[in-house]
Amino acid sequence: MGNPLASSQFMRLLDDRLRKVYVDSFTELPSMVDKFFGVIKSDKAWEEFYGVGAVPDIPAFNGLLEYLSVAPQYYTRIEPKEFAGGIQIERKLLDDDRYDVIKSRQNGLVGSLLRVKEKYGAQAFGYAFSAAMTFATSEEAVAICSTAHTTKSGAATTSGFSNSGTTAISKTSIGATRILMRQFRNEVGQRIVIEPDMLIVPDTLYDTACEAVGWTESGASSDRDPDSANLGKINPQYKRWTVVPYPRLDDLDIDPANTMKMAA
Repeated sequence: MGNPLASSQFMRLLDDRLRKVYVDSFTELPSMVDKFFGVIKSDKAWEEFYGVGAVPDIPAFNGLLEYLSVAPQYYTRIEPKEFAGGIQIERKLLDDDRYDVIKSRQNGLVGSLLRVKEKYGAQAFGYAFSAAMTFATSEEAVAICSTAHTTKSGAATTSGFSNSGTTAISKTSIGATRILMRQFRNEVGQRIVIEPDMLIVPDTLYDTACEAVGWTESGASSDRDPDSANLGKINPQYKRWTVVPYPRLDDLDIDPANTMKMAA
């Protein structure tokens, strides 16, 4: 438990000789949660999600009408955690503060809350390959990104269901991952529309990813192959991707540098 803010800690604030007092002079990292997640309001202790599967292929008619089975999807429960914190301030310090900055520390709780929210948002990416989820319980009981996804329909999951992989970032590996993602299947084993168009990377991999796909924020990108001496060879990944640097991913112990994971 933190100690109350007291006059003995902030003696400099009790006289008026300071030219300026800096309060929270550093800028927090930008908010990314709203860019990547759908946000819903809830007044319930938990929210539950459930799905109904697709209708399988209609078979050839052989004189008898065949009735098709529709399988349920997996149940997911999200239960928010409760967070709470406060700041204790000595009354004398509030009264004697010559710069009126101590009172503003209560506003810092709002910034602290938003920062915690952002950290948990980053964990959704950094720990997507772990079945231990912070807020959710999945009936499927595997990680969001996994090689062991299953279905209730009984459809074969030997291909089109694994959304987990690790490889070094390059033009070639990004292209291969894109093809794998475009071959994803639904719960009855049928191809579905997946159009990956964004690379979310930590700051440490931002330059590498931009070079691999010929992308820059200014638009001054190149369609030339970065790995070839042939000046006429194009980069097929050009304009397929937006590269988004996510600084908080650098703070998570997830991967060695220069690696890429697949998620959808």
